[in-house]
Amino acid sequence: MNKKRSKKKIVLSILAGVLVFMIVGWFAFTVFMYNENFNLRFESYEALKLHVEDFEGLNCVEYKFPSDKGQKLAGYMYSSGENQRGIIVLAHGFGGGGHNSYMDCINYFAHNGYYVFAYDATGCDKSEGEGVGGVPQGVIDLEHAISFVEESGNFPELPICLFGHSWGGYSACNVLTFHPEVKGVVECSGCNSSADMFEGGGKSQAGDVIYTMTPFVKLYERFKFGKYATNTAMKGFESSDAKVMVVHSEDDGVLPIEYGYNIYYEKYKDDPRFVFLHFDDKGHNSILNDPNDTYADELDADFAKWVETLDYDYKADENKDRFIQDKTEYLNKNLDRARWANRLDTELFDKFIDFYDKCL
Repeated sequence: MNKKRSKKKIVLSILAGVLVFMIVGWFAFTVFMYNENFNLRFESYEALKLHVEDFEGLNCVEYKFPSDKGQKLAGYMYSSGENQRGIIVLAHGFGGGGHNSYMDCINYFAHNGYYVFAYDATGCDKSEGEGVGGVPQGVIDLEHAISFVEESGNFPELPICLFGHSWGGYSACNVLTFHPEVKGVVECSGCNSSADMFEGGGKSQAGDVIYTMTPFVKLYERFKFGKYATNTAMKGFESSDAKVMVVHSEDDGVLPIEYGYNIYYEKYKDDPRFVFLHFDDKGHNSILNDPNDTYADELDADFAKWVETLDYDYKADENKDRFIQDKTEYLNKNLDRARWANRLDTELFDKFIDFYDKCL
């Protein structure tokens, strides 16, 4: 009997050891995948970058301000004209560099009565940082950006509102926990929690396996970011009296609508603080663009035709640098900057302006 019990204990010990090894290994793999996706450095693609000069009457003053670890972030105060009614702090999305992709949004707000303070998050464009660090860093950087606007003495004392798309939408809602004085938020294509970006974004690639990784992502973020990892947009809403406009499209394949809009709508659909704008077919990255504007498609089609004329295999590793250089030269020569800089859905942005005005 004792021998049988000993063998049983040995077997159970081996199984327990294998289980622990598998759990630790899966945790390590999850952390690796997280960092491979969310701890990279992002630079705007120079050939498609927008510039202040692309927008008539738009002015910009650059600043540097510190974030949580002392890293200096690049900040930009944009304006056009006088008698601005408030300051919109803009939080950009994830992966395309810093705030540059939202210059058309900034220009529209600036020409319709608002100062706009935009910034490049940690690890993006002109801001310091070897990498972004992780999803909650977006909330941390936005928290410091708002404090800089309020406390630096460089800006007029006006009501503050927020605008965020994707990662920026998540950040703009979450930061209300730490800056409840904000008057209003326009949140586009965002999500409720930091882990949602990993799960929602990875579900289309990894399938149901992503659900086995999410608990480890939450644990890793909790260790790395503390209270910012456990904070949510819903907690932000509860901490503030800010008015909130939530914008999302049903066909969003990057951050599916059930990770943000649907959660908020279920609780706040009858709350006058909240305005919900639901679309069926505006996607994720294109949700802010005029659905009737065809320039991006035209540019892609012309580029595809140009690629067919190349006398070398542009996909081959040895031609990688050559293709990058040729592509840049092609875009510098052929990009219609006026059309590229004016693709906004102005009807949608008029609704944003009207919403902000009512928040003040």
